[in-house]
Amino acid sequence: MRPHGPPPGHTPHGGTPPGDSPPGRRRGVRIAAADFSASISVFLIALPLSLGIALATGAPLQAGLVAAAVGGLVVGRLGGTPLQVSGPATGLTVVTAALIQQYGWRTTCAITVLAGLTQLGLSALRVARSALAVSPAIVHGMLGGIGVAIALAQLHIVLGGSPQSSAVANVRALPAQLADLHPAAVTVSALTVGVLLAWPRIPGRTGRLVRKVPAALAAVAAATAVAAVAGLSLDRVDLPSWSSHTLPELPHGPVLGLIAAVLTVTLVGSVESLLSAVAVDKLVAARKDPDVQIPRARLDRELTGQGAANVVSGALGGLPIAGGGVRSAANVAAGGVSRHSTMLHGLWVAVAALFLVSVLDLIPLASLAALVMVIGIQMVKVTHVRSVRRNRELPVYVGTLAGVVFTGVLEGVALGVALAVAVALHRLTRTRITLDERDGVQRLRARGQLTFLAVPRLSRLLHQVPQGSDCVVELDGSFIDHAAYEALHDWQVAHLAQGGTVEFTGGSGDRIAEPAEPVAQSSTCCRPWTPWRNHHCGDPVEQPRTREGKTGQRWVSSRVQGGQLASGLGSFQRNTAPLVRAELARLAREGQQPSQLFLTCADSRLVTSMITASGPGDLFTVRNVGNLVPLPGEEGAEGQDESVAAAIEYAVDVLQVESITICGHSGCGAMHALLNAPAEASEAAEPAATGSTTSAALAALAASATTGAPATTGPTAATAVTGSPTALRSSPLTRWLRHGRPSLERMRSHDHAWARISGRLPADAVEQLCLTNVVQQLEHLRAHAAVARRLAEGRLELHGMYFHVGEAQAYLLASDGSPDGPSDTSDEVFNRVAPTAFEESRA
Repeated sequence: MRPHGPPPGHTPHGGTPPGDSPPGRRRGVRIAAADFSASISVFLIALPLSLGIALATGAPLQAGLVAAAVGGLVVGRLGGTPLQVSGPATGLTVVTAALIQQYGWRTTCAITVLAGLTQLGLSALRVARSALAVSPAIVHGMLGGIGVAIALAQLHIVLGGSPQSSAVANVRALPAQLADLHPAAVTVSALTVGVLLAWPRIPGRTGRLVRKVPAALAAVAAATAVAAVAGLSLDRVDLPSWSSHTLPELPHGPVLGLIAAVLTVTLVGSVESLLSAVAVDKLVAARKDPDVQIPRARLDRELTGQGAANVVSGALGGLPIAGGGVRSAANVAAGGVSRHSTMLHGLWVAVAALFLVSVLDLIPLASLAALVMVIGIQMVKVTHVRSVRRNRELPVYVGTLAGVVFTGVLEGVALGVALAVAVALHRLTRTRITLDERDGVQRLRARGQLTFLAVPRLSRLLHQVPQGSDCVVELDGSFIDHAAYEALHDWQVAHLAQGGTVEFTGGSGDRIAEPAEPVAQSSTCCRPWTPWRNHHCGDPVEQPRTREGKTGQRWVSSRVQGGQLASGLGSFQRNTAPLVRAELARLAREGQQPSQLFLTCADSRLVTSMITASGPGDLFTVRNVGNLVPLPGEEGAEGQDESVAAAIEYAVDVLQVESITICGHSGCGAMHALLNAPAEASEAAEPAATGSTTSAALAALAASATTGAPATTGPTAATAVTGSPTALRSSPLTRWLRHGRPSLERMRSHDHAWARISGRLPADAVEQLCLTNVVQQLEHLRAHAAVARRLAEGRLELHGMYFHVGEAQAYLLASDGSPDGPSDTSDEVFNRVAPTAFEESRA
């Protein structure tokens, strides 16, 4: 006979345990096929984009390729966001162009190196998350202003001219440029924009096929082909020999100006990279691929990678680097699963820069300018405008955008911060308080933040509330300081003493729960949803003095005046009933319509509504010892009732549930009892168990219920419960546990694989039997006629579940428990249920 549980280190089917490598073999670097294909897609986007950004800044075109290659290789290896793709920074285009005009290209490279060193210092101080404290209106306004400045500059190249030194100068020179159009440049640019916008909108199967090629590559390739075939006279990409590539020099110029330049590059590049990292996290979470576990962004490490990349890029004569939203989104959408896709994209860019120079020299500059112009326009997002308007921060957004366009990035951000502070102060001091009467109830509304500045108006209106009246105070704000709280509390105490009533609600009308009363004023010392200790209350509590002047003590105990039950019911009526009364009234009118039958153990540690996050009307619940499902015809034997079969029939045929879940749990007393029963008790034909068997079962249940530890077996266990090894002949408990014997036989059989938890082996034989019991009871469930009929119709799903009490962790059976093949090859694995995206903390 096989042992009850797998021996230590054993793996079903003889494989290597998960996460272990065969001894004596070194694990090599494996690149997933998904990473390889994703790297190609990102490379095809990054190549023309890098050239376009370099053109927009006025830097050598090779600098864009250097930045793209370094961003992919260095940040891909050292960064904290595996799927973020870094390269030439779109957000730094305007800043870099201004630095090149003021200091020259070689000094700009040195500024890039210094900015990278500054980023490394900031990452060492672990201040990356502080960048997320900046108001979104300022960030979106900054990026929108940069996009407007980029679009205005590239518009001149699109029209066949040259950009001016600032956004204002570009606007002023635009009429003259429109009067002197270059037809060939306009034609190529219009073709690029048309393909770029139309490519994602091609319908049908053809659209699905062509969209495998990135729109940016398709647009530039189409414009290049038309220009080459038509023989158009245009300025084209001119990549000089790498032997003449320009490297940085020691910075020269005003010290304060250089410091400001370094801080500007650091600020804009860091904020853009960190916000992009958070956005990548959201994209990865939305992809919902359970087979791929991608770590969340580590922002301080990401800042380290960005700093190292800027040092290397500046030293090699490349543009400043930051995380790119367009390239990163393409990487996620293309199915990248690790940082290998980012690094491979950098490798492909380096190969193209070295060996595809003759092909790149065919690209018209007007096409690249049109590509960057569209990207600049897309940086002003309508969704951002709607969001800041909804949050009443439109002045901050518009002010930051205008400041960036007309004065510069650093000045525009400073203006945005000043406006944000002004708006916050305005909100803090602007509070609207009103008092009116409706249906005999006084309603006081306070909209805004309640600070000491609003206390005079608040007190004046509170004193206008008639004594002894019913009053509802609606607080529609997010902050109440101490002075306002004291004013409300003092008035509440006085109003209640005068026979009135007071109810506090939020802006939506929901009742605000009041603070917990002291123990002396409460009916129990145990509060709901605190760490439970079985409500062991018994300390004497001093009572207030009575009218007769006597002082007494009362015990907060579960054995007086209805005890714990009455206390819990009173707490429900006071705190919970007002919140659920409307929903329960609806269910009373419409009747119950649960979607699921949930069959689980009667163990008091399993709170089904808490585990499943369900509410009234969601679950039709059946509980018994051991979460057992007797086979049809067995349950009614020997005078037993058929409650489980009746519940199944009612749920399936009457309530028309869509799924049935059988839930087992760790430390199950019934499984303890089955394992510890003497051998003769396993004979299915034996109508009654021996006295020691019954006592051992009771001992196992008692031990597991109180300690969760394995129970003592044999006569000792029997004596522990009954005081005699032969106290009982047969009992309802032993007769009921016969329905669990097929689970024990399944675990001991060589014809079935062990049920197990994904990633680890069962802790002991009890956990092994708990898992096996869920699988076996699912087979019993299929034997019921109502269940079999609904399964054949495809209108019912079966689920197996295991809840580990000590870990507060749920596991779901990988299938419904039905083997897809022969019984000796089925793999019964319970997978860990991970928290959903909504429950995870924001990066």
